[in-house]
Amino acid sequence: MSDAFSSQTALVLFSGGQDSTTCLAWALSRFARVETLGFDYGQRHAVELDCRDRLVDGIKGLHADWATKLGESHTLSIPTLAAVSETALTRDVAIAMGADGLPNTFVPGRNLVFLTFAAALAYRRGITHIVGGMCETDYSGYPDCRDDTIRAMQAALSLGMARQFELHTPLMWIDKAATWKLAHDLGGDGLVDLIREHSHTCYLGERGAQHDWGYGCGECPACSLRAKGWREYVAAR
Repeated sequence: MSDAFSSQTALVLFSGGQDSTTCLAWALSRFARVETLGFDYGQRHAVELDCRDRLVDGIKGLHADWATKLGESHTLSIPTLAAVSETALTRDVAIAMGADGLPNTFVPGRNLVFLTFAAALAYRRGITHIVGGMCETDYSGYPDCRDDTIRAMQAALSLGMARQFELHTPLMWIDKAATWKLAHDLGGDGLVDLIREHSHTCYLGERGAQHDWGYGCGECPACSLRAKGWREYVAAR
């Protein structure tokens, strides 16, 4: 455990996916107390939110101290985000590349909104550490996942709320194979198996087909990244 954080509380953006579950374990290994926050924004894959309870129950069984560190679980509903966006994550349309070079799964402003609401909740609860699974190493090209964006948000939130927030992005500079490895380093085979069985990544919300890396359609960008990372992780073991 890092001495710098060992007596402090963190708020983890916890969607129920692979990345956020890994980030939750990362926070539990460093902070004295950890709360979680999920968002219901009209996403097609809202099934991810249903995965959180099973993931939390499983995580509690991996390390005795993790169970005692886990605090409140929060869910915020932001239906306006879907109302103002025309994307493949909030509409029943085919996933494709847009004219701007970004996939139409990009929800403009999503992470900016998430971090703003997370900081507002953290402010009320006296928390200054916020953990998110943003990554610009092995991702779909979303501009609000870039490190520059996160650093700018940290500055803006700290200035705007007169409180020194620290935004932690432990996955920012690692690829999906390294994310699987990080999960193993943090929680062993138990955490890896928990993520494979109970986390959700598929943009289409598909939970019917099970693959060696977990459930999903196997073809959307999120599934493709997760599957590719899994293959590389297994090959390197």
